Order: sequence, then C-alpha cells, then structure tokens
Amino acid sequence: MSPGAPARASARPEERTLGRMASREDMGSWLEGGAADRSGASAAERLGLPTSGTGSPATLGRRVVALLVDWGIALAISYLLADGSSLATLGIFALEHLLLVSSVGFTIGHRLLGLQVRVLGAPADTFVGFARGAVRTLLLCLVIPAVVWGTDGRGLHDRAAGTVIVRR
Repeated sequence: MSPGAPARASARPEERTLGRMASREDMGSWLEGGAADRSGASAAERLGLPTSGTGSPATLGRRVVALLVDWGIALAISYLLADGSSLATLGIFALEHLLLVSSVGFTIGHRLLGLQVRVLGAPADTFVGFARGAVRTLLLCLVIPAVVWGTDGRGLHDRAAGTVIVRR
C-alpha cells in the first residue's frame, strides 16, 4: 500500500496480508467465465435460442464441414480461373461468403448441411445485410477470430457481427 492510503477493513485476516493482490476466488471466477456462465443455463438458452431442432445453435462439426465444402468450391473455381492461386482462392471464398450470407443467409456449404446465419435476437426471416456480412467475412478470412470462441459457442467473427449459425 502507498503511504497515506487508507487501510482496507477486512473481516478475513488473509485479505489483510494480501493487501492489494487478487484473491483466489476472484481469479477462479474470471477463469471460469464469470457468474453468468455458472447459472446452469445452456449456451442456447443464454442466446435466446431453442436447445435442439430448428433454430438451435449449429454444432461445431457441422460448421467445420460446411466451411470445408465452401473452401473446396473456392479452390475448384480458383484452379479453373487462376491456376489454384492461394490469394485467388481466399478472394473467391470471401466473395462467396459476402454475397451469399449477406443476401440469403447461408453459403453453399451451410445450405448442404442445413445451416443458416441469423442475426441474433432478430426474427428468423431477417436478412443479415451487407454491413454484418462484411464484418463477418473479413474476420472469418483472418482465421484467428473464427477459431476463438466464447462460452456461447460463437466465434469472434459471429460475435462482432451480431450473428449466430443455427440449424435450418
């Protein structure tokens, strides 16, 4: 403690010896994701979505397979147009995502696997729109935001865009 700072009153002696250090309970709640995550509610319930069936959050497996389908399509087009250039493949992948997700709410891979991108908290028939689609596509193409996700199962790209991938 700095001189002149008032001493903190504490009911527990161990807090007096720790001074300004964080307690073990504080660190535990931070590592576990906070109090909202220990409420017992599932990720779907916290998002206001059904836990199963149509409109429920898509599983990681379905999302990954849809991503691989979309990447395969972009790769095939890239081989036809640009000898398989990696930059061309990424550009085609980004264009597919931007145009299709923004306008109809799903890519070819999503459609084949029964998935749809929805605006979180909006009615099911609400279009994702160009702005949300652009944010989502840009962050998806950067890869890291797409592979880092929170306790609700959404990647950072979906959280930033305010979207969620659900089952159709």
